[in-house]
Amino acid sequence: MTATLDSARRWLAQDPDPETRRELHRLIERAQANEDEAIAEIKKRFEGRLHFGTAGLRGPLQAGPNGMNRVLVAQTAAGIARYLCQTQESARVVIGYDGRRNSRRFAEDSAEILQGAGIRALLLPEMLPTPVLAFAVRALQSAAGIMVTASHNPPRDNGYKVYLGGDDGGSQIIPPADGEIAARIDRVAAHEDIRELPRSKNYRILDHALVSRYIRETAALRSAPVAPLNYVYTALHGVGTKTLLATLEAAGLPRPHLVAAQCTPDAGFPTVAFPNPEEPGALDLAIAVARDIEAAFILANDPDADRLAVAFPDNDGNWRALHGNTIGLVLAWYLAEKARRAGKTGTLACSIVSSPALKHVARHCGMTYAETLTGFKWISRIPNLLFGYEEALGYLVDPDKVHDKDGISAAVCFLDLILDLNTKGETFADCLARFEAVFGVWISDQISIRVGDPAEIRKILDHLRQNPFQEIGGFSVSEYSDHLHAEKPSDMLVFWLAGRHRVIFRPSGTEPKLKIYIDCIAQERKQAETLLEEIKNALKEDTRHHRCDNNQP
Repeated sequence: MTATLDSARRWLAQDPDPETRRELHRLIERAQANEDEAIAEIKKRFEGRLHFGTAGLRGPLQAGPNGMNRVLVAQTAAGIARYLCQTQESARVVIGYDGRRNSRRFAEDSAEILQGAGIRALLLPEMLPTPVLAFAVRALQSAAGIMVTASHNPPRDNGYKVYLGGDDGGSQIIPPADGEIAARIDRVAAHEDIRELPRSKNYRILDHALVSRYIRETAALRSAPVAPLNYVYTALHGVGTKTLLATLEAAGLPRPHLVAAQCTPDAGFPTVAFPNPEEPGALDLAIAVARDIEAAFILANDPDADRLAVAFPDNDGNWRALHGNTIGLVLAWYLAEKARRAGKTGTLACSIVSSPALKHVARHCGMTYAETLTGFKWISRIPNLLFGYEEALGYLVDPDKVHDKDGISAAVCFLDLILDLNTKGETFADCLARFEAVFGVWISDQISIRVGDPAEIRKILDHLRQNPFQEIGGFSVSEYSDHLHAEKPSDMLVFWLAGRHRVIFRPSGTEPKLKIYIDCIAQERKQAETLLEEIKNALKEDTRHHRCDNNQP
């Protein structure tokens, strides 16, 4: 414990943040007084470190190397600077931030350290959606981009995404770059005091011309004739509202009814348990507004506006959010048909956890199909990409502009689809019925097991690797693959069942959750829903049996 306390004291000495300094000082005093709780907390914070990888960084706002704070951010920025200085003759980095606690401060610290290291640092002019940062990396031909955001994580979290320009084309980092950057960060953390890192305030704050360019180019995605639309929008207390409304105006698209309580950035996310449009209850306020004005549908961005959720009322008036696969498949079909009519070809891509139906859409439309590992860092790198998506509400609809998921451009494309349907006298339900008539009924669902201790996830996956399913819900397993042994290793287990149904187990890359993905295919919707429920119930029972009694999905 002595060595751990010494590490905590060294951290305290270099921490420039009064809030985390006070927090850590009290924790050290309590640990020195042999308070068990404080000792355990010191060990938790200082006997590990937030891992810097292809997802960047994400963690709770707290002092110590296992949290997001100004010391950790300074070490990270210094490591990135040294990586770029060794791989680029001259480099510039564009930095963005969202509305979470300390996002702007972390962005400014990063800009000062990069500028102090001889790299030209460019800071976006205000809190903005992540897609604007991803756009800026390509538009400004930057060597790299940094976005300070924790996306849809709980309010206590913040994070750090890294993009690379040049041959990487403005996509998020992948191996080996992530490991090379991480090694440099670790060397800074092990051997240097952040107070001695050179800093400069001579970084440049970009004007709004770049943002206006993003808005203009995104607005150009609209092609269908404009007509009145009655719909609701929520930003879930994030940064999407201002950019989305400006883009809609530039495109001549109808303005939505706003969920007033959720359309101004608020780092406390006071009206939602989790600021994630996938979570139950996240759209409750939007649904209340939609019912009040008898809206046709709801659009929602997550807090950094790189995802898009859509909800419609059913025949009984009950509002239901569409699954990400449903949105992705219909958008893929719409965009692929538009491309085919224009004489264009391209690739439709999705990650392996997304619906297998995309392969059939691509074949039907004369397009190429590609399946990738999870994450848009892989999808965005597919050559000749026309459209890419991931079931977790992420859609890449304009690969010439942004090499990442983009909830603003996805909203424009979805509204364009609705307007196009209007010209034919069709509704979205009609569109979905046509899709199912051509491709069959593909439905998806997910079980998320949230845990307090990530080791619980490892226990479940280890057990399944030692004892893989032979059947699930009465369906025999026709094919099983452990992707740790794949050509591109990934911590994922895939079970194909008789009847072409599929189940995937995978730990979340951003939260302490085990995700179980279920995809079913049938000729009729009621049959598909019954099959899905049978498989889902069987999986719930099995995961409870495998030491999940206190983390029931």
